[in-house]
Parts: sequence; C-alpha cells; structure tokens
Amino acid sequence: MKNILLALSLTSAFGLATAIGAETPSAPMNQQTRSALPEKDLQAVAPKVLAWRRDFHQHPELSNREYRTSKIVAEHLKNLGMDVRQGIAHTGVVGILKGGKPGPVIALRADMDALPVTEQVDLPFASKETADYRGEKVGVMHACGHDAHTAILMGAAEVFAKNREQLPGTLMFIFQPAEEGAPEGEEGGAELMLKEGVFKTLKPDAIFGLHITSSGPSGVAMLHSGPAMASVDSFTIKVKGQQVHGSSPWKGVDPIVTAAQIINGMQTIVSRRVDLTKAPAVVSFGAIKGGIRSNIIPDAVELVGTIRNFDEGIRTQIHAEIRLTAEKIAEANHATADVNIRTWYPVTVNDPALTQRMKPSLEKVFGPDKVIDPGLITGAEDFSFFAREVPGMYFFMGVTPPDRDYKTAPTNHSPLFYVDESALQNGVRAFVQLVQDYTSESGQNTPKTQ
Repeated sequence: MKNILLALSLTSAFGLATAIGAETPSAPMNQQTRSALPEKDLQAVAPKVLAWRRDFHQHPELSNREYRTSKIVAEHLKNLGMDVRQGIAHTGVVGILKGGKPGPVIALRADMDALPVTEQVDLPFASKETADYRGEKVGVMHACGHDAHTAILMGAAEVFAKNREQLPGTLMFIFQPAEEGAPEGEEGGAELMLKEGVFKTLKPDAIFGLHITSSGPSGVAMLHSGPAMASVDSFTIKVKGQQVHGSSPWKGVDPIVTAAQIINGMQTIVSRRVDLTKAPAVVSFGAIKGGIRSNIIPDAVELVGTIRNFDEGIRTQIHAEIRLTAEKIAEANHATADVNIRTWYPVTVNDPALTQRMKPSLEKVFGPDKVIDPGLITGAEDFSFFAREVPGMYFFMGVTPPDRDYKTAPTNHSPLFYVDESALQNGVRAFVQLVQDYTSESGQNTPKTQ
C-alpha cells in the first residue's frame, strides 16, 4: 500500500474475535479440501516460501528499484518453464503458464516494493539496507508485507507449474513494482503496467490479489464486496501573500492567517457539502510549511493533504470544492491560492458477482467462520487499476501471531511491523483454491461478470 496512504482501521471488524477464533494461528483444513488441493506440492513449497520471504525481507528495494527482487522472480518463473516477460513498468515481471486443458485466463498479482522505513524488529534477517529517498539517506524495510506477497505468489506458481497438465486454462503471474507509488517525476505501478500493454495480448477473465495485515490475527481472511478500498489523491495548496514586518500586518498580505482560514473552511467540504449517505469521504491536512521568524509575516505558506473516498462522482466534487474554497478564501484575504491536486489510485472495487462466487473458496482454506467482512477501508491500493479492466477480487490475511493482541500490534508501515510466517502458507493455499474453483467445470459454466 502506498506509504502515505495506509489507513487500515479493521479493529472494529474484529470485535467478534472470540467468535472467529482469533487464538488459532491458521484454520484447520478439512479432508475434502485437502484431497482437492495438490497437498504434496503445497507441503513441498512451504519451506521455499519461507526462505524467499526472508531473503526479500533482508534485501528490500524501493519503488521502481526492485532490480534484485525482479531478477530472482524472473529466474524462478523461467526455471518453471513459463513464458516470462520482464521490464514491464521498469522492473515488473509477468509469467504465463498454459495449462494442459482448455479454460479461462486468470491473473494473480503480487507487489514487490519496500518502504523508506528503518527496521526496528529484532530478527536474524532484519533489513540493514539503506537508499537515497527524496535527497536523504534512509533505511529500507518491507514494512507492508510485499516480501510475503512476492514469496506467496512464487510458491503458488511452483505448485501450478508442477500440475500444469491438470490445469484448465492459462495463468498470468503478475509481479508488480511501485505499488507504494513511483518516485517523483516517474511513472510506475499497475497503471504503468497497463499503459505498457500487460493485458493487451492476453486479457484475463478475472484477477485476484491479497494483502497481509497486522490488523487481524493469523488464520483470518477479510473480504468486502463492491467498493472495498478508497480512492486516494493528494493536494498541495500554495497560499501567496506579501511579506511584511509582523508589527504592521496591514502593510502586507498575511498568508498564514489565510491558510488557517482555508484549513477551517475545507472542514465543511465533507461535513456540509458531500452527501455522505452515498459514501464516506475524508479530507485531511498532513503538512503546513511557511515562515521562519516570529516577527516576519512570510510571502507564502504551503499546505499538503490527502483525499479519500469511495465514489467517483463524489471524488470529482471534492476536487472542485477544494479549489473553490481555497481560491475564494484567498481572494477574500487579498491573497492567492495555487491548488494542485494529484490523482493517485481509484476506488478498489471487488466485483460483486466474482466475490460472491469465490468467497466459498476462501472459506475452504481459512474456515467458514474466519472469512469476515472488514467493512470499508480508507487505505488505497493500485490493484484498483487492474480491477477496472477486468473483474477483480482483493482480500486481506491477518498475520499477527496468536500470542499477541492484533488490536495493539504495530501496523503496516511501522518500523515494528511483524509477520507471523505460519500464516504465509494460507496465502499459497488461497491462490491455489481460487484458481481450482474458478476453473472447475461448474465455474466455467458460470456467466462471466461484466
């Protein structure tokens, strides 16, 4: 998830922790499920998934700089006999596996990039990596779990490759860079992969993705139908006045007072101008910069913030309201306001028909009582770009160990983010089960979602 965007608030969804068995690290697999899955291959790949995850964790790479990671991924897919395409959106990798039977095209996606975070977890494979980020030397850490996502999908790819002849259809394994956002001045992520034609020659019938989170216990999956994660945009407002001595403000134009009025005025956008019965929305300020001395009213003040919402119409309305509010308040103060809104990710929508159809697959892996609805999540994901092109389903997996309280566990993006590695195998199983069920005879006869 984008480093400035993560706002998972799943605690309320886990109020029934006892009911879902939060103490259990992973849901028991029933015999019917075990016989349906290639159990021998799943067991064989488990230690490899663990080793890959630890290796990637120890050697994290920032967005659009996933050179080592993508090389390892590509070599693995080639060794499995796949048709491999590299260099999509700078460092993206796509592996194509054609099954031995006719069937649909299914895409599975994992993200590979890490964050500019200095790790504080005491692990033998803790990251010691550093990198340059926005002109500063920073620590680099897989503080959002993309190391686990990559390892899980590599494991699933190996299981499917070993069972290629029994596979109906074709699988696309998409290893995506820059989910956390491309560096300033660069393009990246899912949007650039699509721009460069990742679906041009082979368009999937459906795409699935997962994300681990410390906001839930190991062994629990979270799935919400329809709009599931918010769109996200950032804004910068440069309020320009006229610098003057603080003892005589009437001789200039005060951008600080103007900025304060803009901040207050914008609080009414969501509370008074947006129809919240349609969908929730958030407008938040994250930074205010301006001035250097107590007795100097500066020339300018810069405001920076974020916008989240779950409806594209409301998204457009909020953009217009921000411009109107800032510009008119500035004008009333004889100042000017230069508003720049950068659109990031659209709303992540889980296709309702696909979600209803595939939820039982997750229940087979995690248990019927351990696939819960977390409600709307104001974090954002660029999986949303893929899900706008084809029916998509995106779910979360809890990774807080049973001996820790997930309600107080360090969140994703924290330097203390910790992953219960016993939960990773559930991710491999989930991908395998989703594909098996989607490509089953009954699944192939189900009308495709639009």
